[in-house]
Amino acid sequence: MYTGTAKSLYTSLEGRREQYLDRARQASRLTLPYIMPDAGFGASSRLDTPFQGVGARGVNNLASKLLLALLPPNAPFFRLNVDTYGLQQEGAPEEVISQVEQALQKVEEATMDEISRETYRTGLHEALKHLIVTGNALVYLPDSGGMRVFHLDRFVVERDSMGNVIYIATKESMSYAALDDNMKAVVDVDAKDPMAEVDLYTAVCRKDNKWHVFQDINGNPVEGSEGTYPLDQNPFIPLRFSRIDGEDYGRGYVEEYLGDLQSLESLTRAIVEGSAAAAKVLFLVNPNGTTRARTLAESPNGTITQGNAADVSVLQLNKFNDFRVAQETIAAIKDRLGHSFLLTSGVVRNAERVTAEEIRMLSMELESSLGGLYSLLSTELQLPLVNRLLSSLTKKKKLPKLPKDIATPVIITGVEALGRGNDLQKLDLFLAGAAQVVGPEAVAQYVNVGEYFNRRATALGIKTAALIKSQQELQMEMQMAQQAQQEQMLAKMGPAAIKAVSDNTIEEQRNQQQQPEG
Repeated sequence: MYTGTAKSLYTSLEGRREQYLDRARQASRLTLPYIMPDAGFGASSRLDTPFQGVGARGVNNLASKLLLALLPPNAPFFRLNVDTYGLQQEGAPEEVISQVEQALQKVEEATMDEISRETYRTGLHEALKHLIVTGNALVYLPDSGGMRVFHLDRFVVERDSMGNVIYIATKESMSYAALDDNMKAVVDVDAKDPMAEVDLYTAVCRKDNKWHVFQDINGNPVEGSEGTYPLDQNPFIPLRFSRIDGEDYGRGYVEEYLGDLQSLESLTRAIVEGSAAAAKVLFLVNPNGTTRARTLAESPNGTITQGNAADVSVLQLNKFNDFRVAQETIAAIKDRLGHSFLLTSGVVRNAERVTAEEIRMLSMELESSLGGLYSLLSTELQLPLVNRLLSSLTKKKKLPKLPKDIATPVIITGVEALGRGNDLQKLDLFLAGAAQVVGPEAVAQYVNVGEYFNRRATALGIKTAALIKSQQELQMEMQMAQQAQQEQMLAKMGPAAIKAVSDNTIEEQRNQQQQPEG
């Protein structure tokens, strides 16, 4: 385990981060400049605005889509799976297993209520923007609730050869007045200065099966800041957009399209500046002609004056063809970036008739291209987030302690949802094709409707308990309907017919009883 201070750990790992910071700042300048400003940026600094807005629009659109996929509203993004086989081996009846599943469903609902109440979605949306632009973000989930996002220029990380995190260190600039008494005791600053700031360093080190956390201010340890966490409940969750073997940090999505963004920025700037120059109107007057420039400038609209129209001309750039080439190149780059960032304008083809099914198919194809990203985020974001939330709610006694050998969290969104969506699409295509070939009557004859409902609900992530009727319930309803129909028929037939039917029924029962057994 690391034995130095948090500041020395941060300083030792800071040099490995510079190449990623430079690349992140370059990507930020072309998309959202406030995500990763240049070094030394302060309150008096000013951010440059890019000439094109495709990069900013693409980042915001992709971040919103990822947020809806990873943390959907009004629906849990995880499920607590029950070890049904283990419970059956211990002799637990089906009723008990059903009760356990219902209790775990309430735990899921309580966890999602906590997410909505603590506005985790706001922090996660910020983290996703940083992942898309810079490729890295550090999420901090304290015990008191809420979420904080550390930017790439405020944290360092080191991983082993398998990509597992070994060290994390953060740096925060804090006001001296905001420190508690324990921290003020180790700070050597002018306490009379209300604007004095200090640097608080936090180190997170992995040893055996625990995370060890400690803090210091400028190398001076903060008393009472030491603590440990289980391996799966670390409040500091380092995220990366892409996993590259041998690298401690990830690469951003924008970095993969820096060429197109730089070309679009240069061409758009040239078009804007050229258009501004072309919009300037200058009248040229022949100095040897009879028309005077002063007469032309001072004459109001509609005035009759002496002059020769051949003496006056308008300055023109004559750059229309050049601008047209640049504009066509811009359109081609925008189309590529639209497909890359899942923008609607990049999905829909330019045609008179574009069907809704074509748009849906293209959208699903593009969404499926993010399957690798969903897999990484479900492992490095969603699952640690669930474990941390369950631990925090258990400490607050808002949830009972769950035995790990019975209930385990499983992510049901992201790439898992994409897989179920493909199953649903194939299932619907199968039934639609069968109905066209052999007809709806044959489909109703050969297809088990109850099983179809179950598979469709599974693909949509809907629990079917007490929703879809069982075979026993259907048989009981059929029997009750037959009895009701017989009673209606007897009521129409009258008392005499009822007595005759009853006598026939009794006679048939007697005959059956008198028949010798074979």
